[in-house]
Amino acid sequence: MPDAVAAILGSAFQDALPEQLNLHPVEVETDWGRQTLHRVTDVDRPAYVLFRHGLPHRLLPNQINYRAQAAALKEVDCGALLVTSSVGVLDADVPIYRPLLVEDLIMLENRLPDGSACTMFTEPSDEHGHLVLNDGMFSEALGAQVRDVAAQAQASIAEDVVFAYVQGPRSKTPAENRLWPRLGAQVNSMTLGPEVVLANELEIPCTGLVVGHKYSIPDREPPEQEALSDTLDRSRSEQERIVTRFLNEATPVTFQNTIYKFEA
Repeated sequence: MPDAVAAILGSAFQDALPEQLNLHPVEVETDWGRQTLHRVTDVDRPAYVLFRHGLPHRLLPNQINYRAQAAALKEVDCGALLVTSSVGVLDADVPIYRPLLVEDLIMLENRLPDGSACTMFTEPSDEHGHLVLNDGMFSEALGAQVRDVAAQAQASIAEDVVFAYVQGPRSKTPAENRLWPRLGAQVNSMTLGPEVVLANELEIPCTGLVVGHKYSIPDREPPEQEALSDTLDRSRSEQERIVTRFLNEATPVTFQNTIYKFEA
């Protein structure tokens, strides 16, 4: 079984390394391009952080090389991946600034921002196949570990939510944000979806941890306006405690989904 764990961090960590982690940059060459991972240097088994927008933050969501990032995680033998995101909340009963565990994904078009299919299997090969979701996009066993480490970090999970992936870099219109809840979505953002799909194709078990930094409910009375940077700072503090503990204590789990390959 793979022995490494990893976490993907986003805009909430745009200019800041997580506190209490000693990180060392590692360049990883892949068939899709070079990627920088940051290895956690003071844990007993391999652990890595991937800053999806770069460090410092420089890439818009549509500029991210999602395939290269997934391939780099596979290259370092990742067996447990925590994917984080700061999200807009579409459900008035879901709190903001509290950790939320993603239980399911809505990604209406299985495409990357460049319009190509969201898959690692772009050419015929002996490795390609159909991703069959026996366990879902989000590993139940890995989600249970996140719950445990969150409780230990005194940052307990507020709710399980359904996440909608909406391509960026623009924000959603009011009409779009009225549509998503009708489809079952409670939160949305411009990332996380492609990362989870591609990681599953590479047989990397995933879990999703998000924190709402704003309400995206068109008919809701808006709260006093805060700067985007301030809301991201507030959402980061809760994520950071869980991410730190996850990287220190989480263990790889068995991949429960299937890559179904037709016999030649």
